Amino acid sequence: MTRGQAAIREIADVMTDNTGNLAPLPAIFPDQPAPVVRQGADGRELAMMRWGMPSPQFALKNRKTDPGVTNVRNLGSSHWRR
Repeated sequence: MTRGQAAIREIADVMTDNTGNLAPLPAIFPDQPAPVVRQGADGRELAMMRWGMPSPQFALKNRKTDPGVTNVRNLGSSHWRR
């Protein structure tokens, strides 16, 4: 994240900012909250969301929720081919 909160709102034409007083982030790390622009009921909104990727199907067996994948370095995995 190289821009401040006001710049994100301006660039993305954000209508609602739900992040509060967003402190500068040195980087965005897996499994940590980061600012995201998404489409809300009243237009684009800036919100904090946990960063990650969906789990592959084999990892979801016998689970009710998807914890997500934070280590995406195994590019040889068939999960990333599609």
